[in-house]
Amino acid sequence: MRYPISQRAALILVDVQPDFMPGGSLACHQGDAIVPGIRQLLDSRAFRHVVATQDWHPRGHVSFAASHPGRAPFDRIPLYGHAQTLWPDHCVQDTPGAALHPSIDWSSVDMVVRKGSDPKVDSYSGFRENYGPHGTRPSTELADWLRSRGVDEVYVCGLARDVCVLWTAQDAVNLGFKTHVLWELTRPVTPETDITTRTRFEQLGVGVVESLPIAA
Repeated sequence: MRYPISQRAALILVDVQPDFMPGGSLACHQGDAIVPGIRQLLDSRAFRHVVATQDWHPRGHVSFAASHPGRAPFDRIPLYGHAQTLWPDHCVQDTPGAALHPSIDWSSVDMVVRKGSDPKVDSYSGFRENYGPHGTRPSTELADWLRSRGVDEVYVCGLARDVCVLWTAQDAVNLGFKTHVLWELTRPVTPETDITTRTRFEQLGVGVVESLPIAA
């Protein structure tokens, strides 16, 4: 038996990729813990529309610390008038770490949004890239795709809770979607950010769902 999830709702699975799991180059805290719940959620067929995002960086991406001599991962630098965190090389195109997680059956996913493929612009959100050299945040095709299918509500989960999940949820709200985050199906880069992240969700009006939106 399932909870009543609107037929106008979509599930957005953010960056469920090996590089964000333990042993990966940008491992989130307990990132692999979300995999069984995501499998269960997809198996339930609770959502009519399912989208996955996938970090997909070229080598030498501007967000990589290695692209900035003298800089280390997690340093912050100014970039295009905004603060940019520098990351370890991760989710490099066509590498195993960039693949969608191999222990999940992705056959029920309707659309995959690849992001971060512009070597000069980082991209956290599934809806819009980060600020680029022209001072704007270019849109992906996700919002138009959802609206064309009558979707007005989204449930977001995946990695990382304090970065790409947060930015995706924030943009969803700003674009007019009723937005929820499946808290237990997200994990942060560092757990110290959890209080701040939860507070930000509350400020945005994002519903924080503590358990799977399906019944056993």
